[in-house]
Amino acid sequence: MSRRSLNMNAPYATRLDDYLAPPHTATIERALANTSSHTASDDFLFLEAWERRASPDLSALLRAGQIRRANPALAAELRAELSRGRPLTQAERRSLQAHIAS
Repeated sequence: MSRRSLNMNAPYATRLDDYLAPPHTATIERALANTSSHTASDDFLFLEAWERRASPDLSALLRAGQIRRANPALAAELRAELSRGRPLTQAERRSLQAHIAS
């Protein structure tokens, strides 16, 4: 993503800094700790930025959808954490994972 293609004054997650920022959630911190792939790390940080402030850009929407489909448990946990405003407890994570698996 080039700096030139971004609207740096946008209120949604298209600012370059949004994607380069360290993780803001425990869910993404945990996912980053469990991967050595730079591509996966970029995807996780993008998804977090998207879930925090969705962009109306079609390409960003499609990318977020692909990442969510490839990582349904991660996406569900991230949304749950953001909606609660706190990290999920172990019991909440297990319950969410069981719900996704069924």
